[in-house]
Amino acid sequence: MDIAVLCETIMLITFGCSWPFNIAKSLKSKTTLGKSLYFELIIEVGYCFGIAAKLIIFNRTGVLQYSFWFYILDILLVLTDICLYFRNYKIDKEMGRI
Repeated sequence: MDIAVLCETIMLITFGCSWPFNIAKSLKSKTTLGKSLYFELIIEVGYCFGIAAKLIIFNRTGVLQYSFWFYILDILLVLTDICLYFRNYKIDKEMGRI
């Protein structure tokens, strides 16, 4: 096992562990106050570049590194929170908070 891929995977797992808490907070709070859509979009772009790197490696070697799947999971978690942002934005507007 390549130690670099292992370290990258552990990083992705630890980042991924934080998103369910963020999603739960978004579900419970029903507000966008204290949230940054731009921050989440920047995170998504970063994950997209990570996925692109894994696909480039796959194209060159024929080996799809297992860390690829953690990028997919993380990007889906952040996308879930982005969707909740838009739901909560609508709620904020209806409640007159923004």
